[in-house]
Amino acid sequence: MKPPRRWWLYGRGGAGAPAVLLVVFLCLSVMLLLLLHGSSPSLEGDGAVEAVGGGGEEEKVVVAAAQAEVEEAPLPPGNVRLAFLFIARNRLPLDLVWDAFFRGDKEGRFSIFVHSRPGFVLTRATTRSSFFYNRQVNNSVQVDWGEASMIEAERILLAHALKDPLNERFVFVSDSCVPLYNFNYTYDYIMSSSTSFVDSFADTKAGRYNPRMDPTIPVENWRKGSQWAVLIKKHAEVVVEDDVVLPEFQKHCRRRPLPEFWRDWDRPIPAEAWKAHNCIPDEHYVQTLLAQHGLEEELTRRSVTHSAWDLSSSKDRERRGWHPVSYKISDATPALIKSIKDIDNIYYETENRKEWCTSNGKPAPCFLFARKFTRAAGLKLLDLSLISAK
Repeated sequence: MKPPRRWWLYGRGGAGAPAVLLVVFLCLSVMLLLLLHGSSPSLEGDGAVEAVGGGGEEEKVVVAAAQAEVEEAPLPPGNVRLAFLFIARNRLPLDLVWDAFFRGDKEGRFSIFVHSRPGFVLTRATTRSSFFYNRQVNNSVQVDWGEASMIEAERILLAHALKDPLNERFVFVSDSCVPLYNFNYTYDYIMSSSTSFVDSFADTKAGRYNPRMDPTIPVENWRKGSQWAVLIKKHAEVVVEDDVVLPEFQKHCRRRPLPEFWRDWDRPIPAEAWKAHNCIPDEHYVQTLLAQHGLEEELTRRSVTHSAWDLSSSKDRERRGWHPVSYKISDATPALIKSIKDIDNIYYETENRKEWCTSNGKPAPCFLFARKFTRAAGLKLLDLSLISAK
């Protein structure tokens, strides 16, 4: 006697068994894959080890090693970037000049960060260059010239730029600064050096160093120079992680009140103001900090940004005093730009040292950037094609 047919097994005509078995096999395979995927450790973020669940120590070590391999993978060639760190009051008056400069890069080798007053946003309404849209940092502070807030702004910019692992050099730029060469020349000049470019020299003149900084900052480590530096990543990290030198600057490095401020009706004339230490934090901080860490051998001790200071004999009262000269539209001439580009050495009187300028081991112009240019002067230079071209 024949056993009864099972229709769910054979189907019509007895030909359905292979199809049913195939469906069952596929369902089981999918379930198995889902289970395996759910137990696999993730390599993204800090939760990688937690995703292992109840796994043993051996599994955790494997996951940690995989994470390290991902984090330490070599960067793609040609993608390392210059991070341009702009310190601005509000808007960027020379944004069109920089727009032309950045258009010279076709490989994404730069990034932009802007420190402006708190709450200021770079949009179509506030900048004419799309390169700067929303490039302002979101935790800026109110900056006053000659105060420690300036170095706080520098540290904020560096902290943001260091979050991008592709940023390898960090260039401080003022809102009145113009590039003297095109992007490719500038990039090659900076990247060919393994050192930071930091204008730094021994400050032997009385009045800047406050003895109260000793012994935290001994006088032999006291340095002076321009704040417009170019830092390698190692030195940028030293600045951001500093919690020793900065507090001393905040307490003991302050500028002397300016004479013109004394005339303000609501500010009394300081008693014996001439005796106060005239310390300008941004002219000392990075230089002194790196000297404190014994890193001066890793510096090219000059700036790549030109400022005109030697104007004590000028008859123009606006061009004397506490600040470098501001170049007006009448100053923006081929002769001016050529005179800056032709500078090939810098003499440091306090150290009796002459710094001959080189790039990639060969003689080179000292300066890649220049300040302080008004908006009209910068636009004239751009119109005359005197900048952003080698």
